[in-house]
Amino acid sequence: MKRIVLGALTTAVLAASPVAAEFLSSKSSKASFRSKTNVLDTRAKQQYNNSVRLAPQKVYTPSKWGDGSFKGKYNGPYLPMAREAAMRNGVPVDLFLKLVQQESGWNASAKSHKGALGLAQLMPETARRLNVDPLDPYQNLDGGARYLAKQYRKFGSWRLALAAYNAGPQAVRKYGGVPPYKETQNYVRVILGI
Repeated sequence: MKRIVLGALTTAVLAASPVAAEFLSSKSSKASFRSKTNVLDTRAKQQYNNSVRLAPQKVYTPSKWGDGSFKGKYNGPYLPMAREAAMRNGVPVDLFLKLVQQESGWNASAKSHKGALGLAQLMPETARRLNVDPLDPYQNLDGGARYLAKQYRKFGSWRLALAAYNAGPQAVRKYGGVPPYKETQNYVRVILGI
């Protein structure tokens, strides 16, 4: 008899508590599950995808779809200059050629709506810090390759170096990875071919 009373009393106390009521109610359990699943499917997924620490190492291997090398149609006088600038500064050549293609389409007099200049689209302040003339194609390409190499040394991956080149290193630091800007995410995706 004592056990029955003790069991009934325990059930009554647990059923009266708000925590137990939530677990005993199937509607609130389903709502809670949906809410938590939604967080995992949206915000947590985005945080994971942009995380530097959790990002798996990328391995690029040739495939029937291509090997990640530059396949642009441009074959003008700036191509050898860009190759040399990349090699001089320790930047993968194909990566840098794709960057120039994406930044300016090989137009040495290109100017963006934000004021970036030349083939590698250097901002005037960045060009000053690098001590290059952004309107001189040779210096612009060398400055762009140097700046990209600097971002690589700072962040430890070409993916983040490209994000910093496009959105600025402060944005990569702020978000702990590729910033959630559509332009930057697309920029990185197009250049890396992923």
